[in-house]
Amino acid sequence: MPAPEPVLPSCLQPRRVILFSGHMIDTPDRAEPRFPPALVPAAAVRIAAALDHLEAGPLDLGLTQGAAGADLLFAEAAQARALPLLFLQPFGENEFIARSVRPVSEGEQWVARYRAVAARLASPPRAMPPAAAGAEVPDNPFERCNRWLLDTALACGGDRVWLLCLWDGRRGDGAGGTAHMVEEVSRHHGHVLHIDTRDLQAHDPAGSRPDAGLA
Repeated sequence: MPAPEPVLPSCLQPRRVILFSGHMIDTPDRAEPRFPPALVPAAAVRIAAALDHLEAGPLDLGLTQGAAGADLLFAEAAQARALPLLFLQPFGENEFIARSVRPVSEGEQWVARYRAVAARLASPPRAMPPAAAGAEVPDNPFERCNRWLLDTALACGGDRVWLLCLWDGRRGDGAGGTAHMVEEVSRHHGHVLHIDTRDLQAHDPAGSRPDAGLA
């Protein structure tokens, strides 16, 4: 299923497009921990350090969905650096919050963080247009939104695209996760900065080098 058209005006030429994908915070009933709340401070340090490594700022552009967890940590760090930010989402905002923000551990706190970030966006979150009716192949909205994010980034020039991801290096729980985004960016010869969640330490988020785990 084709992704929607990129949403950036042709006149916009950021120095660098930083596309972000990362794990959501674990749900309360997750059997095997992947990104528990205890790792949030360490993840925030690593994401901030990665943006500093890229010298991210007002001349760049950040793209992400805005899900609870890594996406919102990236968005908060981006806004702290005056990095322009766009949220491109697979559903309308209310459905997105219901599916990708509220269900996680401490969900209402993440909803509040989401709303605080969204209130500071220069333009409101954009919902992906619906797929064409009658398609032979079933549409997965998360995979399609990944392609929409990537196509929007590539519209600025492939050499400008950097994927920053917070990821355990494994296939996700379903289609359209971070693994899919890494594959898509690599296929288009983009740059990838990988923060491995398995390297995060819950007990001392600032105790090791902030750029540790970047690959």
